[in-house]
Amino acid sequence: TNIHPFKILILFLVNLAKFKYEVSCCHRVDEDGMYVVSVPSLPRCISQGKTRGEALRNIKDAIKSYLESFKKT
Repeated sequence: TNIHPFKILILFLVNLAKFKYEVSCCHRVDEDGMYVVSVPSLPRCISQGKTRGEALRNIKDAIKSYLESFKKT
């Protein structure tokens, strides 16, 4: 399986403050033809999509959810 590294920039709001977070990601196509994207620096942060674009949208949501899980309530 070929793994292709790339970087994406995530913009999100926390308490009305904008943050930019650049992450290194890797994508590959699995045996079912799905694009699988993971973020090595964020353990278990992984997503997939039928297209590369869908997988990128999904991983952005996964990263935001991952980071928000550390916010204090």
